[in-house]
Amino acid sequence: MATAAPSRPEGRSMAAGPLERAPAGTSRRRAIAIALVGALAVAFTAATARLFVFPQREQPAPVDAIVMFAGSAGRLERAVALARAGYAPVLAVSTPTADDPCPDAIPGVEVICFAPSPLTTQGESRWVGAAAARRGWHSLIVITSTSQSTRARLRLGRCYPGEVRMIGVPPPRRLWPYMIIYEWAAMGKALLLQRGC
Repeated sequence: MATAAPSRPEGRSMAAGPLERAPAGTSRRRAIAIALVGALAVAFTAATARLFVFPQREQPAPVDAIVMFAGSAGRLERAVALARAGYAPVLAVSTPTADDPCPDAIPGVEVICFAPSPLTTQGESRWVGAAAARRGWHSLIVITSTSQSTRARLRLGRCYPGEVRMIGVPPPRRLWPYMIIYEWAAMGKALLLQRGC
């Protein structure tokens, strides 16, 4: 006596269930998308490191003036130390607000404290360009934060044609995430919206 084959519900395929595979085209597109996202993440990380964490930097050398751009802690101390060491006869310090300190007198060094207009890196660069033209500065040491160095160099290069030795001071470690996000936004603004001095 023959036994009947077990019946299966209508409309169900034998291939259904957890062993079902996506079409080959879908798997390939997914792999390409993952590879593309990975490549973009690597490129973004490399660009962030090159532009903001390990930017181009120079060693101090005798110049016509030392200029400090306002910002995170440690800049003023570095600028004053270089002025005291005799690297320049002039120290210009950006003091955009009343809370920004102007250093005490330094023997043999002219100390200038200036409020840029606007109160930004662009304003500081404009002030430096005008002061350099008036005073005949052909070489500068510029003190800024490490994360700001690339953007400061870009901005300053649009206003001042002379030699710049950029000295970056690392911001406090806890501020790095904020500084990197800020610098990406500010760099985009400098490249796309504010392309002049």
